[in-house]
Amino acid sequence: MDNNENIVSLAKPMKKGILRLVFSRFFVFAILVVLQVAILVMAYLQFREKLPALMNIQWAFTFIMIVFLFNSSMDSSAKLTWMLILALMPIPGAVLLLWTQSNIGHRLETELVRHQIDNTRHILKQPPNVINKIQHDGSGTDDISKYLNRTGCFPLYDKTHVTYYPLGEKKFEAMLKELEKAEKFIFMEYFIVEEGYMWGRILDILIRKAAQGVEVRVMYDGMCEMSTLPADYAKLLEAKGIHAKAFSQIKPIVSSHYNYRDHRKILVIDGKVAFNGGVNLADEYINRIERFGHWKDTAVRLKGPAVKSFTLMFLQMWYIGVDSPDYETWLSVPDCQEDDAKGYVIPYCDSPLDNYKAGEAVYMDILYRATDYVHIMSPYLILDGELETALCFAAQRGVDVKIILPGIPDKKVAYSLAKTHYKNLNEAGVKIFEYTPGFVHAKVFVSDDIKAVVGTINLDYRSLYHHFECATYMYKTECVEDIEKDFQNTLSKCRMVTKERIRKEKLAYKVIGRLAKMISPLM
Repeated sequence: MDNNENIVSLAKPMKKGILRLVFSRFFVFAILVVLQVAILVMAYLQFREKLPALMNIQWAFTFIMIVFLFNSSMDSSAKLTWMLILALMPIPGAVLLLWTQSNIGHRLETELVRHQIDNTRHILKQPPNVINKIQHDGSGTDDISKYLNRTGCFPLYDKTHVTYYPLGEKKFEAMLKELEKAEKFIFMEYFIVEEGYMWGRILDILIRKAAQGVEVRVMYDGMCEMSTLPADYAKLLEAKGIHAKAFSQIKPIVSSHYNYRDHRKILVIDGKVAFNGGVNLADEYINRIERFGHWKDTAVRLKGPAVKSFTLMFLQMWYIGVDSPDYETWLSVPDCQEDDAKGYVIPYCDSPLDNYKAGEAVYMDILYRATDYVHIMSPYLILDGELETALCFAAQRGVDVKIILPGIPDKKVAYSLAKTHYKNLNEAGVKIFEYTPGFVHAKVFVSDDIKAVVGTINLDYRSLYHHFECATYMYKTECVEDIEKDFQNTLSKCRMVTKERIRKEKLAYKVIGRLAKMISPLM
């Protein structure tokens, strides 16, 4: 950071090194969690002394747990993982399974989230004049619209202009300009907020706008309080006139609830402009600092009636646990019609607390309906059987399927897991490329010059099953062409993964990937 840049910072400087770790909330939480695990292990060891006399009970108990697994709504890959755990450790595995399924310590919180989403599922109505324009045109967009309206409140809109940003830096520049124009409200929901140049510039505007009477609300995932922000950061923002809260704060309780992170990235300004994409509020996302080479990320800006869907998504999460939520004030803002905008837009989100897998379903719909090409950018590739089959089937029927993945990984285990899919995909005709300058964090699907998705949804279990996510589905919008051009430009900076490269892959990656694959649904 340059010395002459006056960046707003609210957090106190943190202690360095060992002292920082020892006195951190993470250290205390880790100790408490380890104690809980130790209690469970000690209880098992005490029970184990009597195990020879109780073998029949153990086998019966294991059989009951297997029956429970087969009849659960869990996906098949997760069932296989739990079967492995039960085979290796019947009693501890069963206890762990029951513990995670019972959601101890977070059942009420989970119910509040589900209740809030269910109660607002039909608050936005589908304009019939819009859906009629594309019915039976062969694209399947009317079908995906019906599906998304079934999973939540996600109407299909026209007269919405969409601008595509091929880099985080471009989105950041546009964000600053739009924030300066805010007159009524600013809603921000981001997975990661970290103090630095990017957040400092944004925060300076937010503080000024709040002082001018603009309603400013900021929500970030509770994991930030363990990694990038102090526990009292929401209070620090409140002191500056900014309403703030952390979603699902981390507690020292062993629970599967921590899988349910708010991975969404949403900015709504006055109900007229919205931003969505992969870019978090931290300096590596705009290449201000370098962690894993060049950071390739993408985003979109919406102007028009479709912005209302992102307003609703934000409010659904903001009002969790609130007795009398006020939706009308913020959703009654008159539509900002962009009459010259072409195409159709569906902003949508995905929740891990319902029976729908909207993120995966949209991706698979694009793969199954494509006739010419499907081009993909994703930071991770940890697939279940259904998605891998969809990718392979598209390639095997002649569709040009290309996937761009990172050349420099941020997580070695995830990188190794991705490589376990290379052989099957390659043999089916899927072409895989790795971005040599650095890390690809973009989440992009583009197909046949008419369809595209840009959002927060990775091709991994965490995004597809465990996270709250959101994205923008586009059909015949002008920016689809820009997205494909960006893909081709990014492709020129990639190395192709060939059969020879797969064969000569480092042994460490092969071993780590194959071992990790057994528990990938839990990662």
